[in-house]
Amino acid sequence: DLRYFFTAVSGYPPTPAVVMEFLKLDRCDALALVSNYRAKLIERDLKEATVNRSLAAIKDLVKYALMLGKCEWNLADVKSEQVKPYRDTTGISPEAFKGMMQQCERTTPKGKRDYALLRLLWENALRRGEVSALNIGDLDDDSRRLWILGKGRGTQKEAIALSIPVIKALQDWLTCHDRLAFDQPLFFSIAHLTYGHRLSGTSIYRIVRGLATVAGIKKTMSPHRIRHSGITAALVATGGDVRRVQKLSRHSNLNTLMIYDDNRLDHQGEISDLLSELI
Repeated sequence: DLRYFFTAVSGYPPTPAVVMEFLKLDRCDALALVSNYRAKLIERDLKEATVNRSLAAIKDLVKYALMLGKCEWNLADVKSEQVKPYRDTTGISPEAFKGMMQQCERTTPKGKRDYALLRLLWENALRRGEVSALNIGDLDDDSRRLWILGKGRGTQKEAIALSIPVIKALQDWLTCHDRLAFDQPLFFSIAHLTYGHRLSGTSIYRIVRGLATVAGIKKTMSPHRIRHSGITAALVATGGDVRRVQKLSRHSNLNTLMIYDDNRLDHQGEISDLLSELI
């Protein structure tokens, strides 16, 4: 980010001389320079998080220089862009997702694996990184529990409950193979050259995208889009009971889940229709 900044404002990469020239600017000139750079980033239609990351890199440089006595001002007056998380939480309907599952040829190991993968993503709203990290030993058939390494949980695993159909789908997949070990990945490649290798997040994305394409789904699908779909469907099924659905989504902040519910209800669209009827 610093390399992009200095190249954009000076035409040169950030050599010590170029950086010192920037730090020796008058405060007003420095603020104008960075503010102008911020405006150019926004004009490029970059995401708010990308703009903020770039600004944070410049601010950190100046903060460090100020601490070392290399400059006499800071960039506190340069405001970051407001980030709107989960702007698009739309997914697909349960009927459309059933169409995806029907593309799995369940008489083959690949079809059994992909079917179990889809059911797990939908019913438990898991992230692809959480699925990729699963080992066979994380599955407890008797108690219908799966131990996952959730986002932001460090190394501490948490147990989630599985439905009977998911348990049966996972068992059906695993019984295709002999000599499975507890520390072996739960979802792994069955290709000849990579057999047994853990499915990466990218591999899981490609499986989901491929099945969606074959099913004729126009929306760009991904594991996270399935997560959106499952959470939205859960809100519909529970009449918007965000407290219960939070147990599924595992959002630490309830306000994040409220965005899903607001998008589902589309109150803004309803009010716009009401206003339309008044004129």
